[in-house]
Amino acid sequence: MDLDGTLLDTLEDLADAANWALHRNGLPQRSIDEVRQFVGNGVRRLMLRAVPEATADELFERVFADFKSYYVDHCQIKTRLYDGIPEMLLALKDKGLRLAIVSNKLQEGVDELYERYFRDTVEVAIGERPGVQRKPAPDMVRLALQELEVAAGDAVYVGDSDVDLQTARNSGLPCISVLWGFRDRQFLLDHGATTLIARPADILQEIEN
Repeated sequence: MDLDGTLLDTLEDLADAANWALHRNGLPQRSIDEVRQFVGNGVRRLMLRAVPEATADELFERVFADFKSYYVDHCQIKTRLYDGIPEMLLALKDKGLRLAIVSNKLQEGVDELYERYFRDTVEVAIGERPGVQRKPAPDMVRLALQELEVAAGDAVYVGDSDVDLQTARNSGLPCISVLWGFRDRQFLLDHGATTLIARPADILQEIEN
């Protein structure tokens, strides 16, 4: 499963960290809707999109370092579980399904959020780390499946974005796209979504089908 926009609403904390780093370095800040469009390909790509065009490499690296430092310490200020997520995860676990999180978020942030919200239901949590390509490359999914000891043919991917759809395709997995995240129905359909759900409770039924 994806994390941001699928299990957790992390948008405001991401926007606050981005704008803190931008302001600290004398750059214009971004609206919440702009940040919503920037997320999905990892935090480096988020900040590359957030800084003005033609920003010098040296300045960008300072902004990015400030973002990472701030976000790791402030990733749980406004972040919250979407309604119905804890019940959905528990239902999946009770059915004997093995669960993993696969996120382009920095591993440090994934670890902190995992410990707070998911350690009782999710077995594996993969974040951005050296030597593993970010989504939409299949590397993170393959690593999660390896750690779960589950074959790709027995797995399904759940996410909220075009990046998740691409990740599922690249990994050879079917994809369930959720409608409560960072992208709307038409956007997902335009990017190839075939299975969409409006409530976390619908995930179990869709998997069983």
